[in-house]
Amino acid sequence: MHLKKIALIGIVVIWGAYSWYSQKPITYEGRGQMVREQPLQQAASRQPFLFKDKYTIVPLADFAIRARVLSSKRYRFDDESDLAPVDLLLGWGVMSDDAVLSKLELSQSGRWSHWRCKVLPVPREQIEQNAANMHLIPANEDIDKSIKSVKTGNVIKLRGYLVKVTRSDGWKWQSSLSRNDTGNGSCEVIFVTDFDTLI
Repeated sequence: MHLKKIALIGIVVIWGAYSWYSQKPITYEGRGQMVREQPLQQAASRQPFLFKDKYTIVPLADFAIRARVLSSKRYRFDDESDLAPVDLLLGWGVMSDDAVLSKLELSQSGRWSHWRCKVLPVPREQIEQNAANMHLIPANEDIDKSIKSVKTGNVIKLRGYLVKVTRSDGWKWQSSLSRNDTGNGSCEVIFVTDFDTLI
């Protein structure tokens, strides 16, 4: 019995260490901005289509972004989780730089992202205009798995559409079309057709 307890404690310690290491944020100290380019948005190239037999997806714009993952959040129980089980808080420009990020506390909850700091490392508008909480609708299971596997600090690239989603019971969800807005309705809702983890 004593040996079993020791073995169990060992397993718990190893599992805890693995879980901590696997979730440890990736950092790039001294490398500056990891992503310098802005997200790319163009006129929508696809017509509305039915998804999962019950959602009408209306592309509002073609969208592509390379960005640093600042945080990720899984959702399972809200209306949106059937479509977008993961939100990623993504950053580019100054919000992909460890020198800035190390001064900020970032979090996600209730489909929102939040930040705070004691002293602003850069002007507030640079923080707000170079990061966004993005609701990701994976086009297929492979993309879904890729999104769920990212770690904080990864640099990712995705392509797809900023969309409006409707359902026959009147439920709807619509993307922002601006990187400069804040508050209610400012998040991007993206139908993701390509997703790659670069670093």
